[in-house]
Formats: sequence, C-alpha cells, structure tokens
Amino acid sequence: MINKLLTTLDDLYPFDGKCFLNYSTPWQLLFATILSAQCTDDRVNIVTAQLFADFPTLEAYATANISDLEAAVKQTGFYRNKARHLQTTARLLLSQHGGEVPSDIAALTSFSGVGRKTANVVRGHIFGIPSIVVDTHVKRVSFRLGLTQHECPEKIEYELMEKLPQTHWIRYNQQVITHGRQICKAPRPLCSECKLQNLCKSVKIL
Repeated sequence: MINKLLTTLDDLYPFDGKCFLNYSTPWQLLFATILSAQCTDDRVNIVTAQLFADFPTLEAYATANISDLEAAVKQTGFYRNKARHLQTTARLLLSQHGGEVPSDIAALTSFSGVGRKTANVVRGHIFGIPSIVVDTHVKRVSFRLGLTQHECPEKIEYELMEKLPQTHWIRYNQQVITHGRQICKAPRPLCSECKLQNLCKSVKIL
C-alpha cells in the first residue's frame, strides 16, 4: 500500500522541492515559519514581503521597537507573541550562533516559538535533512489514509518516519499538503474527485 501511495502521489504532484513560504536566507525561512502558525502561507508571504524589506537583518529585529514589529506582523494573528518570538530568536541567533541558523533540531526548538514542525521545515528546505513536517493537512490526510491513529503531531511524525522511506519524507510533506488543500479538505473532502480512493481507509465513511 505504501509503495502504491507514494507512486500515486508522485504522479499527481511531481515534487519540485519548492517551499510554500517565500524566503531568501535561512533565518527568513525560520521567521516565516514562525509566523505561519495559525495563519495561511499565502497571508504570511504577503506580510513577509514587506517585513523582510523593513527589517532586512537579524540586527534590525534584535534592536527593533517591539511595537513596530507587532504592527509589521499583525495580519498573521497572535502578533504580540509572534513579534516577541522573532525578536528573541534574532537575539539568540546573534549571541549564541554567530547569526547562523543551526541544523540541530534541539537547537532549533530551543528558540522562542519554534516547535518540531517549524524546525523540520528549516531542516528539510535549508539543510536537505530528511524530515517529516506534521501540519494540519499532513495530520488530517495521514489519518484518513490510515497511516496513523494518533492525534499528537510528534507521535504522528515518528509513526510516519517508521512507515515511509526516508527518501520520500520531504516530498510526502509537500504532496500531502497540496492534496489536503485541493482535495482532502476539512471538513468536507472531495472524495468523488480523489485519485487516492482505492488507498484510503476513510473514503467510505466520509
């Protein structure tokens, strides 16, 4: 079933390696992913287009007036927390990592506002480290396909790591996110249009 699923996903969504978030530097991807919590990637890309122009360096975030940062990220929601996360992370990157984003997941998750999902986005796209990113789409689609019965994102991550070949971890993220946005939607999936019907454990009950 796994091989058939991955082959079908490759056919449906050829993997180009492109991230859904726009960025030019590793720290910009880290910051964009922090802002993406409870916010769409499209909205984040709109906000960061101006944010990265107004605050082009880590030093700019580290020394910024927090109210200015809050205003700059307000459209992403939870803006007070997110502005504080960006400033705190910028200061730690400068003081503890020489301004460089680390690849180690323990170091990444030590930053304010950075969980395993954010860390794995950075590890996969910046460092090419095979990683499973469990966002709302990956969680929903993986559950419906019968690849997991867990609710906890970290447990889902480890279960998918056991079931999927490492060579497909990053592409599975991208493909299933796309599938979740276009077909396997919440709360009403478009089962009649889904090319994964024969592989899905939930299609008959949805």
